Amino acid sequence: MIATSTPRMAQALPEVHRARLMALAREVGFPAGTRLFEEGGPADRFWIIRTGTVLLDMHVPGRRAAVIESLGFGELVGWSWLFAPHVWQLGAEAMSPVRAYEFDAARVREMCDADQECGREIALWVGQVLAHRLLAARIRLLDLYAPHGSGVR
Repeated sequence: MIATSTPRMAQALPEVHRARLMALAREVGFPAGTRLFEEGGPADRFWIIRTGTVLLDMHVPGRRAAVIESLGFGELVGWSWLFAPHVWQLGAEAMSPVRAYEFDAARVREMCDADQECGREIALWVGQVLAHRLLAARIRLLDLYAPHGSGVR
């Protein structure tokens, strides 16, 4: 069975680790149409959505960017910040006005290094999100570009 949404921080992280992570958060807002990041750019921060919708997209040579997934309340925007070389693998745009918690990636990685139990929990959560996003990208690209009848079984 395919999960319908990515694992949210509130369900994925124990309270003690959520509290440590949230201590590093700052509140931000983006108007609709704002590009949060571009594929190939430096992944130096990430967000957890409070309100609004963010679309993840993927560059497709010779075509318009393919929308991979729509993210909403409580979902993580960005996972590339955790994995070297810390370069965005997708792009992201605010579909509606967005309010979010923003995290400085270097500070979060430092916290994870200093508290390995917390780091492990955050890495597991981000890994679950990554696995979900890869599946969503595969399904979406098959929907868009594969011959009819060759989709997910």
